[in-house]
Amino acid sequence: MINIENLHVHYESTEGRVHAVKGININVERGQFYTMLGPSGCGKTTTLRSVAGLERPSGGTISINDETVFSYDAHTMVPPYRREIGMVFQSYAIWPHMDVFNNVAFPLQEMKGRFTKAEIREKVLKALDLVQLSGYEDRPAPFLSGGQQQRLALARALVREPAVLLLDEPLSNLDAKLREETRTEIRDLVKRLGITTIYVTHDQLEALTMSDIIAVMDEGKIVQEGSPVEIYRTPAVRFVADFIGLTNFIEGKIKTVGTNGDRMGEVETSSGMIRCELPNDAVTGLEVVVVVRPEDVKLVADQSGSSENVLQGDVGVAMFMGDAKEFRINLKGSSIRLRLHPSTEINEGEVVNLELPAHCCRALIV
Repeated sequence: MINIENLHVHYESTEGRVHAVKGININVERGQFYTMLGPSGCGKTTTLRSVAGLERPSGGTISINDETVFSYDAHTMVPPYRREIGMVFQSYAIWPHMDVFNNVAFPLQEMKGRFTKAEIREKVLKALDLVQLSGYEDRPAPFLSGGQQQRLALARALVREPAVLLLDEPLSNLDAKLREETRTEIRDLVKRLGITTIYVTHDQLEALTMSDIIAVMDEGKIVQEGSPVEIYRTPAVRFVADFIGLTNFIEGKIKTVGTNGDRMGEVETSSGMIRCELPNDAVTGLEVVVVVRPEDVKLVADQSGSSENVLQGDVGVAMFMGDAKEFRINLKGSSIRLRLHPSTEINEGEVVNLELPAHCCRALIV
């Protein structure tokens, strides 16, 4: 449905020529919800704007629904209004001289003769209800709050039910509760309508809860692509492990490696020996960092018994988070964060034993 091959984008700045997007390749299947996730300046919005036709790339090709909309080699550049897309910008980009109804109705009105007035009204009211703006039809757009203006822009993009929906951080100005409700509604709507969607965000929770596929970007490149579960549970590089959620990092060197295709091995760290999954090209002596999520760390009674990867430390910080308690445990040469039930009673300074289940530990090359 959407295919991007070897895309490069340069632009000029006061500091010289910037290589914003560095040869990325993306394939979004029909009806798929594809999210580009990364920090500010990683190239995700520039890529989205290139798909929309708002940026002229300096290399590569882009096709939408088997139609080439950009080709550097063939000198093809289809203008934005001829691309079958709907887009929500990070800025509001609404028309201040129109009321709410006419802002949303405008894309349908421009499709001369395709919809009757009654059909337009039905579609507009439906879109406004989706973004919780019912009853605001007659209000002048400038008299909406910032969050309401962002929702108005989303309704305007959704009202014509485009084949491709491009979303550039559309929930950034909504409060936490409304953001949670709206992201569910957006995903449900685009899935029901079969709209192929590219979503840009720096919010990890949005990416994990909404996406079929996530592409994590850093410095103009895609560093890992996969399902939300794959991105979260099996990060390929330290940047992904650090950017997605909370992660513990313990540095060390590979002590032993598995044989006959066994990916499990041992890493020697200043906190103790840790058995974990090793990278494909693991060899003894290789410097690595062991990653383990706080929710995977377990509290155990002592270091004896059959449990693997049991380390001892003292409680440095205990924080009540509402639905959990987060602890920072000081180990020899490192520290570990773990999350337990909010009723857990552990005091700062108390000595505890932690189990890092081997199947939850993953070594990444430094």
